[in-house]
Amino acid sequence: MSVVGFDIGNEKCVIAAVKQRGVDVLLNDESKRETPALVCFGEKQRFLGSAAAASAMMHPKTTVSQVKRLIGRKFQDPDVQNELRMLPFETSEGQDGGILIHLKYLGETHRFTPVQIMAMLFAHLKYMTETNLGLPVLDCVIGIPSYFTDLQRRAYLDAAKIAGLKPLRLMHDCTATALGYGIYKTDFSNAGPTNVAFVDIGHCDTQVSIVSFEAGQMRILSHAFDNSLGGRDFDEILFGYFAACFNEQYNIDVYSNVRASIRLRAACEKLKKVLSANAEAPLNIECLMDEKDVKGFIKREEFEKLASGLLERINIPCTKAITDAGLTVGKILAVELVGSGSRIPAITRQLASFFRREPSRTINASECVARGCALQCAMLSPIFRVRDYEVQDCIPFSIGFSLDKTPILQGSNYVLFPRGQPIPSAIVLQLQRSSLFHLEPFYANPNELPSGVPSEISCFTIGPFQASNSERARVKVKVQLNLHGIVNVESAMLIEEHVDDSELSTKEVRHVTNGSEDGTYMQSKPSNASADGKTNDKTMRRLEIPVSENINGTMTGVELMEAQDKELKLAQQDRTMEQTKEKKNALESYVYEMRNKLFNTYRGFASDEEREGISKSLQETEEWLYDDGEDETEGAYTSKLEALKKLVDPVENRFKDEEARTQASTDLFKCIADIRMSTKSLPNEDRESILNECNKAEQWLTEKTKQQDSLPKNIDPLLWSSEIKKMTEDLNMKCMHIMSRKASHRNLDNKGRDQLG
Repeated sequence: MSVVGFDIGNEKCVIAAVKQRGVDVLLNDESKRETPALVCFGEKQRFLGSAAAASAMMHPKTTVSQVKRLIGRKFQDPDVQNELRMLPFETSEGQDGGILIHLKYLGETHRFTPVQIMAMLFAHLKYMTETNLGLPVLDCVIGIPSYFTDLQRRAYLDAAKIAGLKPLRLMHDCTATALGYGIYKTDFSNAGPTNVAFVDIGHCDTQVSIVSFEAGQMRILSHAFDNSLGGRDFDEILFGYFAACFNEQYNIDVYSNVRASIRLRAACEKLKKVLSANAEAPLNIECLMDEKDVKGFIKREEFEKLASGLLERINIPCTKAITDAGLTVGKILAVELVGSGSRIPAITRQLASFFRREPSRTINASECVARGCALQCAMLSPIFRVRDYEVQDCIPFSIGFSLDKTPILQGSNYVLFPRGQPIPSAIVLQLQRSSLFHLEPFYANPNELPSGVPSEISCFTIGPFQASNSERARVKVKVQLNLHGIVNVESAMLIEEHVDDSELSTKEVRHVTNGSEDGTYMQSKPSNASADGKTNDKTMRRLEIPVSENINGTMTGVELMEAQDKELKLAQQDRTMEQTKEKKNALESYVYEMRNKLFNTYRGFASDEEREGISKSLQETEEWLYDDGEDETEGAYTSKLEALKKLVDPVENRFKDEEARTQASTDLFKCIADIRMSTKSLPNEDRESILNECNKAEQWLTEKTKQQDSLPKNIDPLLWSSEIKKMTEDLNMKCMHIMSRKASHRNLDNKGRDQLG
């Protein structure tokens, strides 16, 4: 088994794997280190990753991108509606309020959830990893934004499960980056912790984390974010600018054409990268829309002026991160800038002005999250030994609990897990309850959340159970904030105190329900005897209570199984289509190859009649391929290829056998010469027997070769190379037999003489 880290970005994916010599980023089919985070549905198959990027222009309305922005979100969320307006595929609201993506496939309209689309991406990355490493992949660590809600984290786990993965941890992006940064660094000061700010400006978001490093450990002090500020927002500034220019200059409305919008956005992204290194840049697109070629031009200074509002927003999460960490800018000893959107010079200047120091780029901006996740996976997996290094992360939201709709007071507020609480963490609640009740975790401070996120998280039902004495019953509930940052009720225990009159001072009673033991016990405590000689025993009854969870928007066990079955069927259809393509390509290649060879390489080995018949069949097959055979089954292509091979194989065999026959004749003549040389030391009788066999073989080959040479090449040979090879083998066996027989006789004679002596 191998351990891997996955960074699923909004635009690109990166896979890192731990090997004996360190952490490697794996290459995709195109030998690239980044794979597009795209899923494209063709008419009969899916295209994933790089293949989806190649097919996106042909299938714009069935190409799903930026699924990371949709997973675990509600359809009516205003931010989601803004996202959907930029995406070309059709969507609707699901029964649970989630998002359904409508895609045409196999002649029907299919509806997929973002979780299912993400599962397709995970399955593709898993396949790439297994192909690259030659090992099965199960354990992994997946990078997620720190602002992901409980529902989004659960959706990622569901998607990974559908794909056949077992995430050991969902790790915050900046935490993974910090791990890759800190575990190899040996120059941290011994005088105290070293505080480093990590600023990750991705394609669609900005995350800032303050991390405290000491020897052998790192601790996240704070997470802050702007989940709607990323590289694509700068692309959109350019897109809007040029869309307005082209509308004025060329009288075309790019917004009304899906393909034109996709092409212009791609061109604007490239233009942004050019402006990062140049003071000005042109934009040229051929036949953008209405058969019009368009040209544009912009200076970096003008671009920065247009994006000034975005640049100012970068300071907001930086300020919040430092405030939440309880530090000042002067306490930050280094600033690390990463992310695909971080290469704009104006962003670097903005951060340098805020932190009063130049941001560093000592780690790979695009691969740092995947590498950190892979390291964490190795640390959590039993199959790798990694030096001890403590990673302490925290949750960026405050979480409270309500008991049957009434918030539980913890100290002076209703927060059980405050913002900055280390993960994992656990709290035990002691509640006075005698029957079924509900615990509902909620986000205690809506201002900490991304906009549009509801405060409700989930609902846990504790029970059913029934206490025999409500005044003496209490329930202990263990609430956990697990390694994924997800809130769970781990266990619930009913504890009842009983007072019984008995002749015994201590006793142990096994609790029985419906005539069978349930495994719970009443543990007694010693007590004082009463005046009448009897004792009052206080016993503690402990009963484990069932816990069930109800989370609106997550998948049930049955739905997960159905999604897994659907993914398997889709994958099988993809494999079938790929095999069909391979057979079609093989048939097409065979037609072109044989047509060329028939009139060149094989020309002398085919009769006029054969050549005419094969040429006609090749032409008919080619016409069929581009007409009725354009979209056929694998079996149809296979049968066509076999039919052609039946016609061509006799000609091909004659050609191949001529060269093989020459080589086989040379081998036989050499064999005869070698055997004749080896008989010089043999007795006369043996030598004559062997030479006689050699002469027969030589005469046979000479006569057959003479007959074969008199025949035309376009008929089947009289003498095949296989016959000559068989003659060589027979000659060797006969001669070896004669030599071994005589050698055994000599050994017997020598043994007899030794005995007489």
